[in-house]
Amino acid sequence: MRFPFLSLLAALALCAPTPAQAPSPTTSAGSNAGSANAGSKISAEKQEILWQKMVTAIERVDRNLSGVMAVGVLDLTSGRQYLLHGDEILPQASSIKIAVLAELYHQEQQGQQGTSGKQRLSDLYTVRSEDLVPDSDIMLGLTPGVTRLTNRDLATMMVAVSDNSATNALIERLGMENVNATLRSLGLHDTLLRRKMMDIKAAQQGRENVSTPREMMTLLAEIYRHKLFDKALTDDFFKVLSFGSSSGNAKDSKFVPVIPQGVVIADKPGELEAVRTDSGIIFTSNRPFVLSVMTAYLRDEHEGDKAIGEVARAAFEYFDVIGRASDYGRVISPRSSR
Repeated sequence: MRFPFLSLLAALALCAPTPAQAPSPTTSAGSNAGSANAGSKISAEKQEILWQKMVTAIERVDRNLSGVMAVGVLDLTSGRQYLLHGDEILPQASSIKIAVLAELYHQEQQGQQGTSGKQRLSDLYTVRSEDLVPDSDIMLGLTPGVTRLTNRDLATMMVAVSDNSATNALIERLGMENVNATLRSLGLHDTLLRRKMMDIKAAQQGRENVSTPREMMTLLAEIYRHKLFDKALTDDFFKVLSFGSSSGNAKDSKFVPVIPQGVVIADKPGELEAVRTDSGIIFTSNRPFVLSVMTAYLRDEHEGDKAIGEVARAAFEYFDVIGRASDYGRVISPRSSR
């Protein structure tokens, strides 16, 4: 999908989605501790029923899929998680760009702290013809040797329209080994950046970019919790990661079509032959959650897209109602007062 360059750069002015904070514990009516504890118990019992219904829905999608599916769901409020084949190592396609984006912000943090030789968000890059590869809707329209962009501009293109040339330029500047070293520092040993985009020869040699649902889920959760960079950079990281989701779904997110407009979705989908993936954080009101869905060995790639959407719908419906409901399960909307 084509995305005008000026419109893309204008997206930098969008408001950053602020990661939702854990809500204050709610209690049922009453002033004594016993009444409050009773309300919490009732809430927990009902939420367990809904959680199990979400799990059943996801497992039903898995049974009906011709290929292999792996899923990770993490409640950022309670810490509860669900994994389906969570440690299966699968190709990431463009979802690996989340790790590249994380390294850019990690190096920005290091640069702010006085470490020399680190890439900064504002560092300038001049377009080079040797960096240009197919599936680069923006970069292929720029003038090599003339057009100058910041690293943050490259990151915006990498996420919003999955521009492969912008991604490769960032990988070259950040260092592939630095990306992997940062992942290892978080205990993520199965998430590996091993080739640039469109490097078919490397892929044929087995140097695929890979991860697992558990590790992609963990990476996003650690960023959300400010383990790699401070709050200001974390907010901007998720701002960039959300680009393309609200602009006609320019990034072709698998989550966007099944989630209501207005909900901030910071994700990066990926596509290869027989592979469909999507990982990100969905900032549901009062109950943000991490979702990572990976499919492979697909006979029908559209079936993979549909399966990811169905998993996202099941997870969103759980977190949406839990985030808006009282201990007793009532959701009060503006039109409801009885």
